[in-house]
Amino acid sequence: MKKIVLRQFFLIIVFFGFLSCKDKKVIPEQQNGPITEKWMLGFKKTTTNPIMVADSSYTFLDPISKEQVQWQKADVFNPGAIVRNDTVFLLFRAEDNPDAILGGRTSRIGLAFSTDGIHFTKHPEPVLYPDNDVFNKWDQPGGIEDPRIVEKPDGSYIMLYTSWNKDVARLSSATSKDLKKWTKQGPVFETAHDGKFLDIWSKSGSIVTELVTGKLVAKKIKGKYLMYWGELFVNLALSDNGIDWDPILDANGELLHVFKPSPNEFDSHLTEPGPPAIYTENGILLLYNGKNLSGEGATTKVPEGTYCGGQVLFDKNEPTKVVARLETPFICPDLPHEITGQYKAGTTFIEGLVYFKGKWFLYYGTADSMVGLAVKD
Repeated sequence: MKKIVLRQFFLIIVFFGFLSCKDKKVIPEQQNGPITEKWMLGFKKTTTNPIMVADSSYTFLDPISKEQVQWQKADVFNPGAIVRNDTVFLLFRAEDNPDAILGGRTSRIGLAFSTDGIHFTKHPEPVLYPDNDVFNKWDQPGGIEDPRIVEKPDGSYIMLYTSWNKDVARLSSATSKDLKKWTKQGPVFETAHDGKFLDIWSKSGSIVTELVTGKLVAKKIKGKYLMYWGELFVNLALSDNGIDWDPILDANGELLHVFKPSPNEFDSHLTEPGPPAIYTENGILLLYNGKNLSGEGATTKVPEGTYCGGQVLFDKNEPTKVVARLETPFICPDLPHEITGQYKAGTTFIEGLVYFKGKWFLYYGTADSMVGLAVKD
């Protein structure tokens, strides 16, 4: 263990320069005004919301049960997004059984496309789902949840998703060249640190991207891909190939939390990465999902248990260092379908972000039930 800790600490020093493991305080001058306007993205919900809802008419032959399943009968939500050939593609989470309680359904990943970013046509069958394969022990029976997708410089795609076996949630990956046929790669931390993090609860991977000739592409920094990930806290991991990831550890050999919940604020319970992060001239911008606590430590600014969207900026030369954080959320549930449905406390759970026809399109899940859209010119 001592050798692992020393080796990991050396990696941090070499890769980012010497960093303090103490909590980073946000610089007050960077909270509001012109500086904030330079780095943040502002969005407005469209009048077309919701843009996608469940549909019981879609069926497919489930390879496990050998029965026809109405795979999106219950809910469709939490989509990842990508632009390909002047078309927006959504990889959305769909649940099958409306009679099952929250967390008791099977999730599969569907595909939809749009030439205007608003009106989508769904592929008839899911493109990623639990199967009779070596990944079944991680994917079944809860399924495959919450996809986030990035394009690599070679034009291929990586999808990060949560494998849910109703025991431990594991952050997993799949690869594709055409968005329809996906190859599962398994849990992203399966081999890291001798498997130390394979069986920990892990979710929500946000790979750092950069806007290149009008589209977001995964970016290597000093020869490594970077991924912000986690649920309660934001952690950081490194990768050579975008499939196998090594979490950054602190001097004690534990996960280095690079961003944490703020007591008595909208993100008092958890800070969970949203869409792929963006490398900019001002720093690395991470849009994240903040959840308010219920009871002690919660804020009264938003209802208890509510998920709102936040933004935090990391130093592009020291990606573990917070430069600025928006004190108030930029998006919250306030439309009727965002505060009803499967998660009645309300969610605007952000996961998909694309730059399309000169605008930023942000796709989000509403109350774990539908898909919403907000746009920035």
